[in-house]
Amino acid sequence: MPKIKTNRGAAKRFRKTSTGKVRRKKAFASHILTKKSRKRKRNLRASTLVDKTNSKAIKKLIPYA
Repeated sequence: MPKIKTNRGAAKRFRKTSTGKVRRKKAFASHILTKKSRKRKRNLRASTLVDKTNSKAIKKLIPYA
């Protein structure tokens, strides 16, 4: 069986946890930050888990991560 190529775009956006779940950063945190509240920006800094409906597809994109 040949090795699977890692999708480089996905590798930069997602990481696997030690339990096998997929972690991601939250969207809407890069620009136009003046109108967003301090609390909202603080919550956007934290990473979150990918929904289980999408995690199977993402795990195929990052097989060795």
